[in-house]
Amino acid sequence: MLIPTIIMGIAAVILLIIGYKKGDGAHITGVKSAMIMTMQIFPLLVFAFIIAGMAQILIPAELLAKWVGKESGMKGIFFGAIAGSLTPGGPFVSLPITAGLLRGGASIGTSVAYLTGWSLWNIIRIPLEVGIMGWNFTIIRIASTIVFPPIAGFIAQVFFGAGK
Repeated sequence: MLIPTIIMGIAAVILLIIGYKKGDGAHITGVKSAMIMTMQIFPLLVFAFIIAGMAQILIPAELLAKWVGKESGMKGIFFGAIAGSLTPGGPFVSLPITAGLLRGGASIGTSVAYLTGWSLWNIIRIPLEVGIMGWNFTIIRIASTIVFPPIAGFIAQVFFGAGK
């Protein structure tokens, strides 16, 4: 986490300097906007981290291993993809949950399938997608991406899951 934090810090300082040099208070407006976004996202982030932490503590290791651990095989990969598709919210929710599962013993394949399922199959997003893009587009997108979460999980497990 240190290197990404440093990179983001450097980028933020550079953008603040650019905003300051612009001369019309853009740096103040930008910081105010950032604070508003922080206050809007902060509660969601806290609850997502609580869920991730509690998943590590409350789910018995043997149950986690059975359903999403390396021993779960394709069952775990499919379970991860489906669980990802049912996870509401953005990356501030799904990434902490994935981190918690990994720390709790979930396999790399299941974790990749979870994030890919969250990204491609997100069931919560379908009504909005249908409303904006229409049924035809939504059906084509789902049909075009339906195989990817399990395939991504399988590839991750085969190539990167040894000893994990």
